[in-house]
Order: sequence, then C-alpha cells, then structure tokens
Amino acid sequence: MSTQPKRVLVLGGTVYLSRTIARMAVERGHQVTAAARGTSGEPPEGVEFVKIDRSSPEGVEALRGREFDAVFDVARLPAYVGPVLDVLADHAGHWSFISSISAYDKDGAGADEVHEPTAPDSTDPSVEVYGASKVACENLVRERLGDRALVTRPGLIVGPGDPVDRLGFWPLRFSEGGEILAPGAKDRPVQWIDVVDYVNWLLDAADAKLTGTFDAIGDHIGTGEFFDGIADALLEEGHITERPQLTWVSQEFLLEQEVTPWAGHESIGFWAPSPEYDGHASRPAGPAVAAGLRLSSLQETVKRWWRANAASPSLRAGMSRVREGELLAAWHGTEPDPDLAWYDRERRFKVPGADAPAG
Repeated sequence: MSTQPKRVLVLGGTVYLSRTIARMAVERGHQVTAAARGTSGEPPEGVEFVKIDRSSPEGVEALRGREFDAVFDVARLPAYVGPVLDVLADHAGHWSFISSISAYDKDGAGADEVHEPTAPDSTDPSVEVYGASKVACENLVRERLGDRALVTRPGLIVGPGDPVDRLGFWPLRFSEGGEILAPGAKDRPVQWIDVVDYVNWLLDAADAKLTGTFDAIGDHIGTGEFFDGIADALLEEGHITERPQLTWVSQEFLLEQEVTPWAGHESIGFWAPSPEYDGHASRPAGPAVAAGLRLSSLQETVKRWWRANAASPSLRAGMSRVREGELLAAWHGTEPDPDLAWYDRERRFKVPGADAPAG
C-alpha cells in the first residue's frame, strides 16, 4: 500500500512487536518516535527516542504538546494507559491498541465473551489477570478515542525477534535430527500470527483509518500438519535431508511428567493442554483477512525465522535436549541416552558444528 509519510508514535519500540512496528514504519518512510523507559533495549535506527515512565501522570509529560497521525500501544496495565490518553488522545489521528486473544473468557474457546475488566487504575502484573487487564485497557482506549480507535487481539505472535522462541524451537530442533518428542494428538489445532504479517496489517490499517475490534490470527491447522509444514520448509531450503523422526506422546503423559506448556523454561512451544487452552487455537481468521490482513504461508514464516537466526542458531527458551531425552526415555521405559548428557540445559541446543567437551 502506498502511503504518505506520517508522524508515528510507538509506545514502547524497543522489544519484539513494538520494535518491529517502529522498524517497519521507518522502512515505509514514516517519521517515527518511540516512547519508553529505555531499560529494555534500543529502538531501531532512524527512530526518535523519548524517555517516559508510564507509572505516573508526570512521567508522560514529555509527550504533551506533540501530535501524531498514528499511535501504537502494547500496554498490559490499565493504569499505564490512562495517563497517556490524557496527554495524547486529542492529538492523535488514529490509535491502535494491541490487546490479546487472552481477552476472551475461557481463553477464547467457543463464544465471544471477554473477561470482566480489572479496575482502570490496576497495576497488577500477574498472569492470572492478564486477559482482564487487556480488556480494561481496550475499554479505556475506546472511551477516549471513539471512532479513531482500532483494537486488535493477536494470538501467538511468531517470527524474528520472538523472545520466547515458541516457533523457533521446532525448525532448530528438526535440524539437529534424532528422535524428536512430538506433543499430544496429531489433530490438536495450533494457530499463530506472523509478526511481519501482523505489523504490515497494523500499518496498513492506520493508513486506512480502520476502526473496530478484530482478532489478529491465521487459520488453525493440526499439530501434525504444522510439523509437516515446518519440515517442508527446511527440506526446500536444504537445512535437513530427511523428514524428522517424531515420537508422539500423549497429553496425559506430558501432564504426569509436569511438562511446562506453551512457553518458558523447559517448555514445549505451541503445546498446551486441552480443553483449558483450546481458545488459543479456535478464533476465526476471516474477519481480519476481510479487513486487509494478508497471511504468509507457514513455510514462508519458517524460512523468514531461519534467515533471521542463521548467524546464531540458538534459543532463549524452550526444552533442552537433556529434558527431552529424559522424557523420551520415560515414554519408552528405558534409560536416557548418555550421549545427550553434555548438552547444556541453559544453552538449550548445541551450536551446529560444535564438538562435545573432552572427557
């Protein structure tokens, strides 16, 4: 979409999604400002940085008097939204609030009911109220911006820069070969949104002044089809020469072994127990696609992740080879493979080409 240069404000702009918004907005020729505390990283090259602290009304005064054609906000604490709106709501042409699929009650399964919102001045950061906090943030934005507000609820955002590597775990693990633990049932649905697709849509939507509330998600597929798509991408690029050797283990076994779902230390990316997390893979993609969201194929998403990480093929999260070996041994009723003992649990994966330590 061809656009005229715009004054763009990204509240954040230094980590993953917000940083990608800032970078891609610069690439489109926009004049971009990132406003943050500046403790989580640096904004992309070409972005003006304004230091703010959203924990108090005084902390956002550096933005007073500024005007922006488009504002993007990824806040999760309602108390951090109100002060910024007080300063900027009347001086923004369009406001995109990035919410979450977790806004839906019961994790989005089935119906469209959302959580009861937290108080508008809530500062509770706990994961237990994450969805309710996002609902409260959404309400604040709609109340102040009205027909200038776009609220999007992304599902699992994957791609280059993902700090929890839920997608990246699988292509890198497939590239190492050997027996690979595959979680749950082959037909268990998974669903995601490519960060590049999502940001392109957000920027297009700001240009078009799109308003309303949309889920930001791609169509769901079964876990088995998901793994096939990853393998297809790696085979096409020559990163593997044969299809991965998958051993499917049951959800009941994973729960008995207290395996961490979804994300984090020693977790299995993309796997979550059913039915508790069914909502993470049950939202419709159609409305967002009709509103301009263009979805990459799984193969392109995997190739994009690989290209971005080829220089340093390691993970910051996910299950270590040691833990995977222990689980596979327990599944088979055997002892863990001693050849895996030298893998560093904190490094997650050995670097291709590295040799095992002597002794």
